[in-house]
Amino acid sequence: MRKHIPNIITLANLVSGCIAVTMAFQGQFGWVMFWVAMAAIFDFLDGTMARVLRAQSVLGKELDSLADVVSFGVAPSMALFVLMRDHLLFADFLAPIAFLIPYLAFLIPAFSALRLAKFNVDDQQTTSFLGLPTPADGLFWASFCFGILPFVDGCYYTLFLVIFFISVMSFLMISEVPMFSFKVKKVGFRGNERQIGIAVLAIILIALFGIIGIAMSILAYILLSILTKKLN
Repeated sequence: MRKHIPNIITLANLVSGCIAVTMAFQGQFGWVMFWVAMAAIFDFLDGTMARVLRAQSVLGKELDSLADVVSFGVAPSMALFVLMRDHLLFADFLAPIAFLIPYLAFLIPAFSALRLAKFNVDDQQTTSFLGLPTPADGLFWASFCFGILPFVDGCYYTLFLVIFFISVMSFLMISEVPMFSFKVKKVGFRGNERQIGIAVLAIILIALFGIIGIAMSILAYILLSILTKKLN
């Protein structure tokens, strides 16, 4: 039974992602954020439990990637699709192709799947990452969709901001840019400065700006990873 515990947690991640998809269909962006966050918690716990119980397996690794595609690729992309389709304003010159533009959201699961496939065949990414981790991208989009909604009315520029972030975040997922891991190597501040720093910053940003502070924290994580890449 012990060896199945991490996989059960991974399946909880997958189920959370499926619920997030249904919430996205209904335009309930707050619940999308909640269930994507739950998926992220389960995604963290399954690996932790696998190491603690010494229950790592090839099956678990593949199952984890399948769950992540749904929870951090499909679910946030559906939220973004609904946001773009139902809430964003389009400039007049985009009117002939306006019905197609929301489908750009599905670049997120496409690049997420590619990112996860690369991760599974790469032995270099054990204590750090090459490219933006899929859960970080999923959390960015889930929080972005919820947080940006009150500000989109009457604003034509939000669409261009969304397209910019789709392009940049998708590129970062499959890039070779070093990103530090949130795995704690040892107890204490020394050696975990970046992890603790981002956690504290996230708390501050969420307190100041609400849920969209999570998206801001992901951007800060990317910037800090790039600025401190020699420490990986």
